[in-house]
Amino acid sequence: MSWTVEQYLAYWLDNVVRVERRPKTVQGYESVTRLHLVPGLGKKRLGKLTARDVRAFISTVRESCQCCRHGWDASRDKPRCCALKGGECCKSRLSVRMVQFVLAVLRNALQSAVREEILTRNVARLVTVTTPKYKVNRGLTVDQARAVLKAAQDERLHALYVLALCLGLRRGELLGLRWEDITLTPCRACGGEGGTLDGAPCAHCAETGIQDAKLEVVQTLQRVAGELRFVPPKTDDSTRTIPLPDLCVTALCEHRVKQNAERADAWPRWQDHGLVFPSRLGTPMEPDNLRRSWGRIRAAAGLGSMRLHDMRHTCVSLLLDLGVPPHIVREIVGHSDIEVTMTIYAHAALDEKRAALRKLGDALG
Repeated sequence: MSWTVEQYLAYWLDNVVRVERRPKTVQGYESVTRLHLVPGLGKKRLGKLTARDVRAFISTVRESCQCCRHGWDASRDKPRCCALKGGECCKSRLSVRMVQFVLAVLRNALQSAVREEILTRNVARLVTVTTPKYKVNRGLTVDQARAVLKAAQDERLHALYVLALCLGLRRGELLGLRWEDITLTPCRACGGEGGTLDGAPCAHCAETGIQDAKLEVVQTLQRVAGELRFVPPKTDDSTRTIPLPDLCVTALCEHRVKQNAERADAWPRWQDHGLVFPSRLGTPMEPDNLRRSWGRIRAAAGLGSMRLHDMRHTCVSLLLDLGVPPHIVREIVGHSDIEVTMTIYAHAALDEKRAALRKLGDALG
C-alpha cells in the first residue's frame, strides 16, 4: 500500500485512536497531527520514511518559532514582534515536554503500522530527544494543610478541599463525583444517631452515626473539544474504592445539608445531575470556578503560587511520612505504577536528610 504519512495518520486517528483512546487523548493526538506531523512529514511516503527524516523533522520542530510559523503576531491588531517589518522574532519555541510529545505521537502511529504489518520497523524509535526534568513538589506541610482547611472552613466547597487533602483525588475526579458513588452505612449500635438509645455517646462509630463509609471513583470531568464531558478515570488503576475517614464523613454530611438548601433556593432552575460538587445550579462545575475558589483559599493560607494539584502531592507525601506502605498509598491515590508513587513523590525533605546524616555522624563519632 503506497500511503503517504498524512494518509496513514488520518487512517490511524479514525480507526485506532478514536476507537481505543480517551477523548482527551484523542484531542491531543489530533492537535499534534494537524499542527506538526502533517505539515512536517505528511507528503513523505510512509514506507520510505527514515530515521534521518524524523530526526530532521524533530530538529525543525524544536528550533522553529511558533509565532512565525502559525502567524500569531500577524493576526494581532497591532503586531509587536515576528510580523513587524524589520522587527525582532520573539523566538517562541515549543517546550522540551511538547517536543517529546510530538515524537511520542509519531512513534505510537508508526508502531501501530508495524503491528498491522504495514511497516517492517518503527524508524521513530531510533530517534531520541531530551527528557524533560520535572521539579518534584512534596506538597504542603502539616501546618500548611491545616491552614488550608481553616481558610476553606466557610467556603462553599469546604468538603472538596477536605477530600483533596485526605484522599488525594484529582480535580476531575472531585468534579465528577456523584452522591451515588458515596456509601454511608448507619451505625447499628446507635441507629445512626451518634449515640446509644439511652443517650450515652457511641464509641463504636466515634459518635458520627456512620459505621462504614466509602467512596468509589468511577468517572472524571474533563473539558474536551470545548465542552465538559464525563469520561472514565485516567487509568484502570484510577478506578478505585476508598474508605472514608471520619473527617471526610463529617465534611460530606455538612456539605449535603448545605447543598439541599442551595437546591431549594435555586428551584426551579436547579438541574440535578447528582453531583457532589456541582455549580450553584446543579450543573457540572466549570474548572475555572474551582480555580478561583482555590485562589482565595491559597491567598488566605499564605501559600503563594501553590497549585490545587499539590494537594494530591500533599496526601501522598504525608501518608508516606506516616509510615503507610507505598503499595497502600498507590491504591488510595490511584497511581498506575508504584514507581510513580516512590520516584515522583517520595523524596526526602531537607530535615529528613539532616536527621539521617546526623545518625551517620553519631555512629562514626
